[in-house]
Amino acid sequence: MQKEDCYYLGKITKLHGFKGNLILHLDTDEPELYQNMESVFVETNGMLVPFFLEFIQPHSGGKMLVKFEDVSPDEAEKLINKNLYLPLETLPELEGTDFYYHEIIGFTIYDQTNTEIGVIKNVNDTTAQALFEVEINGKEILIPIVDEWILEVNREHKAILVKVPEGLIELYL
Repeated sequence: MQKEDCYYLGKITKLHGFKGNLILHLDTDEPELYQNMESVFVETNGMLVPFFLEFIQPHSGGKMLVKFEDVSPDEAEKLINKNLYLPLETLPELEGTDFYYHEIIGFTIYDQTNTEIGVIKNVNDTTAQALFEVEINGKEILIPIVDEWILEVNREHKAILVKVPEGLIELYL
């Protein structure tokens, strides 16, 4: 499995007990959706390695407690701080104005008057406010991703219609 065919699920944060159980911090608002996972990919030396779960159960603070099959306590300790991934096809399809950041890369973004703004090159979610990184004539502009500003997501035409505050685009141009 290639990393580009997967999405980031979370991270192995620490050991729990002495039998090789691990605590997972899942990067999701709904960790309970992952209670029935049978396997997960762990990033090791730049490669995604499949690990099968002996068990998985909710743990405090929205985390998960897991035990991987055929992994000794010593081997489990070596997995701490490793990233977890799942195949993209396991993501449920979103509808309406909801979207996954990875799915909108390459979409054209339009303002409320149906005027083309540019093409989404990336989504920056490392800041307090996630941002569309949009390219216009070789220039990059940043548009905050605000639910109330997103009027329509057209997956068929790879387009997003947004209500941009007056003057925001002009700041960059």
